[in-house]
Amino acid sequence: QVQLVESGGGLVQPGGSLRLSCAASGFTFSSYYMRWVRQAPGKGLEWVFGIASDGTITTYADSVKGRFTISRDNAKNTLYLQMDRLKSEDTAVYYCRLWYSGRDYVGQGTQVTVSS
Repeated sequence: QVQLVESGGGLVQPGGSLRLSCAASGFTFSSYYMRWVRQAPGKGLEWVFGIASDGTITTYADSVKGRFTISRDNAKNTLYLQMDRLKSEDTAVYYCRLWYSGRDYVGQGTQVTVSS
């Protein structure tokens, strides 16, 4: 069965960095488009980035341009989100997301809190 397991979140000061990971299993990871989405407290889901199987990146959230980077390691079945120069408004639960076999899959999420 499809599993997406996010990790790497935590508490970080403004200006700091974190690297999130999403370990994927149960499908051919290298063949599928993957996304990072986030949900800030009291707000709806926001798409952040998407990355195609060939590495082509789509940035959905203008607020992260120049600060965040999405990448994937198809050999390790892992999706990454490198987050630099974090701001308080980046505080959210971050999820990796997959559309597979007619269904939307999302992991349990990892909490990122940016605060001094």
